[in-house]
Amino acid sequence: MALDPKQEVVSPNPKSHVDFDFLRVLGRGSYGKVLLALHKTTDHLYAMKVVRKDDENLIRLQVEKQILEKSLNHPYLVGLHSCIETPTRFFFILDYISGGDLTYHLQQFGIFPEAHVRLYSGETSLAIKFLHEHEILHRDLKLENLLLDADGHIKITDYNLCKAGLKAGEKTNTFCGTLSYLAPEIIRGKSYGFSVDWGNLGTPPYPFADSPKNSDLNTYKVLQSMLEREVHIPHHLSVEARSILKGLLKKELGCHPQRGFIDIKEHPFFNNLDWNMMEKKQVPPPFKPSIGTEFGIENFDPEFTNEPVQLTPDDSYFVNSIDEFGL
Repeated sequence: MALDPKQEVVSPNPKSHVDFDFLRVLGRGSYGKVLLALHKTTDHLYAMKVVRKDDENLIRLQVEKQILEKSLNHPYLVGLHSCIETPTRFFFILDYISGGDLTYHLQQFGIFPEAHVRLYSGETSLAIKFLHEHEILHRDLKLENLLLDADGHIKITDYNLCKAGLKAGEKTNTFCGTLSYLAPEIIRGKSYGFSVDWGNLGTPPYPFADSPKNSDLNTYKVLQSMLEREVHIPHHLSVEARSILKGLLKKELGCHPQRGFIDIKEHPFFNNLDWNMMEKKQVPPPFKPSIGTEFGIENFDPEFTNEPVQLTPDDSYFVNSIDEFGL
């Protein structure tokens, strides 16, 4: 049986009897875990996100599910193929993106060439534009949530912190996100809107080398340091790259690009980019991840992939009752 991580994935037939082989643990967090799963009937690979269903996060999980459903057919967003629900868990059957995240690849490169950054930023911009047009604020754009598919194209993942139903011009004020990526508005406790996603677009290619990491510093001191420090932009970058990063990383409130995608698209950094081709996923990536024979798991953290795939009692309930839920 040939298992190809680059295969075109077809969603399981909701009327068919389905069974999965659980091959590896891909990740784990406070939300639960992500497993590499083989759909036996079709031989397709999926990422199965297993999430505990608690009263306090039930609404958030429903929002995440809706966003995943909307994202399924977008070229640069991870989408939902099916969902299973048990009394205590949700099982999201997602695209399996085998190329790993940008954190892993940045460690390999040391720093991304501008051709890479141009493609990744352009594809990410189109995904952000789609989310904003559907009244969705991501709020957690970071290297770990930017994946590469087997051909080297971007896929945004993790909608756990998304704000849904946010209309153009509206703002929200929930304090959330990843510490080193927080926008100044969020740190200061101010209301914020779609501009925070565009601000984060400038962070992933060149993460702050001087981000406070001392475990003795409390969160307040870390946040205060982030507001006060000067952002260092590498001198070796082109004038266009330095210009767009400065525009995206300005700390003063209201100084993110106010027109969002239009400002990104029209910036000289993207002068040689064919946006029409990119919308069709037809711009050739400058780099393709190495995909080995083991389903591409070499691009994931061995801390997780070396774990034994053990099912908890509730997971066993899921396996025994999968037909009942009609996947």
